[in-house]
Amino acid sequence: MDLMQLFDMILHVDKMLDAVIRQYGILVYFVLFAIVFCETAFVIFPFLPGDSLLFIAGTYSATGALNIWSVVALFIIASILGNTVNYWIGSLIGHKILDKNYSWLDKNALMKTHQFYEKHGGKTVVLARFVPIVRTFAPFVAGISDMTHKTFQTFNVLGALLWILTLVLSGYFFGNIPFIRDHLNSIVLFGVGVAIIPVVLGALWKIVSGFRRKA
Repeated sequence: MDLMQLFDMILHVDKMLDAVIRQYGILVYFVLFAIVFCETAFVIFPFLPGDSLLFIAGTYSATGALNIWSVVALFIIASILGNTVNYWIGSLIGHKILDKNYSWLDKNALMKTHQFYEKHGGKTVVLARFVPIVRTFAPFVAGISDMTHKTFQTFNVLGALLWILTLVLSGYFFGNIPFIRDHLNSIVLFGVGVAIIPVVLGALWKIVSGFRRKA
């Protein structure tokens, strides 16, 4: 397997998981761990599969091709460690990166994540788990924003548990239902939207109350 084939396999492992399991056997667990870790640890890898990979891994666990408990444990550890590394990178060098224009860094996505973070605070670390691309940038921005490590880890662990358990177990129990499998991203984004609505309404209420006090 040449470098381009390896890259294509990693990029589309959620669609090629059956072939990866047959070719690599037990080493597939290392591949799954590495992909989730890299997607959450480094801002240069937001394109790696996330939600779909978790869901498909749960689906294959239901067939016995993977062990459900090993998959859940590895994904939780990978996502917690990945976010922690990303947080420390943001804390150590994030401000320097923001001052320069690097071609490999999507500053537009970074600034959108920062704005989202400013609105919703620590909840972003949890909610971002369910939003592709934002998921990769959220811990980095948390580090830049000088969020305390203790507070970050509280939201980090909570977010990892919710993200992994929701998607892996959804794949395990419902992965063979065509409608859910084919519309996974839309379903996840709808769920996040429902979770965010109370936060947005609360912010609007504060703004309206502020105007009333001034009046």
